[in-house]
Amino acid sequence: MKAIIPAAGLGTRLRPLTYTRPKPVLPVAGAPIIVHALRTLVAAGIREVAIIVSDATRTEIAQTLEQVPEVAVTLIDQHEQLGLGHAVLTARAWVGQDDFCVYLGDNLFEHGVVPFITRFEEARPAAVIALIEVADPTAFGVAQLDGDRITRLVEKPKVPPSNMAVAGLYCFTPEVFGVLDGMPPSARGEYEITDAIQGLIERGRTVLGQRVEGWWKDTGRPTDLLDANRLLLEQVTEDVQGEILESRLTGRVVVPASARVVRSKIVGPVLLGEGVVIEDAYIGPFTSIGPGSVVRQAEVEHSVVDAEAHIEGLSTRLQDCLIGVRAQVRGGRRVPRTHKLTLSDASVVELA
Repeated sequence: MKAIIPAAGLGTRLRPLTYTRPKPVLPVAGAPIIVHALRTLVAAGIREVAIIVSDATRTEIAQTLEQVPEVAVTLIDQHEQLGLGHAVLTARAWVGQDDFCVYLGDNLFEHGVVPFITRFEEARPAAVIALIEVADPTAFGVAQLDGDRITRLVEKPKVPPSNMAVAGLYCFTPEVFGVLDGMPPSARGEYEITDAIQGLIERGRTVLGQRVEGWWKDTGRPTDLLDANRLLLEQVTEDVQGEILESRLTGRVVVPASARVVRSKIVGPVLLGEGVVIEDAYIGPFTSIGPGSVVRQAEVEHSVVDAEAHIEGLSTRLQDCLIGVRAQVRGGRRVPRTHKLTLSDASVVELA
């Protein structure tokens, strides 16, 4: 089986972080989102992946691929972003006659994608769709079910037929391309994958819904990135190799050999990147700090700090923060009791 990861979008809901970088390369728990997606597919036995990119996303996505050398990746250009169905159709020649899955790379599954692929290979339907129960299904593609068979699928309905939403993983035979080819756009002007799946159903093909077990996370908004970081850090294993001087580490903490922790306290789960320096600081639970970053005379918890950031001289704790590449947070004379920040790459904030 092959896999397609659509990654051509602009990630507007994650601005300002995505003004300078595409959403798939934003980090959670020490790795870009798209790297987590590729590792999930590798764990399911998939070794051939097509990533659908745009002119705006191609370069940075290509640079991340060396982190997952065990998968063969082909980049396919989508010059116009006309919906998920259109993104899938651009990979038709690459897929050929093989079965394939479509994995929305900004989605994370606690137990990966193996259960869905296994169900598809055993049952041999036209499609298997990952489903999850949600409180507000109007923001999703929504399935109407007869047992585990999907009888109707609608995109963002005003009156949902159920509360079972599509959760970002689809398994298909190549037959779906016959539906996508020539299919009209939706009222939104996009080619919806849900319309293609409905087309399979109307042709009498079997489309099965498979419920997600464990947690599922769509990382489309800043708060989702923080939550995904927390969920993934829950899975880390303690690994302390770096230099620890006059410091106290509690819980599951990852400190690579090139990192230094001096006169500081770290309460896990916490993940430090290569070359990180923590000095006279406190790092609280559910924090990941990117390579080359420095935290000195400051307190940070429940945050994602990207590479080469500098956080220094703060008299109040940073919490629930997303700090971009090379961003700087420096303390001043007077500060409020708390700060909640979302900083884009190369930002400079002086707290005074």
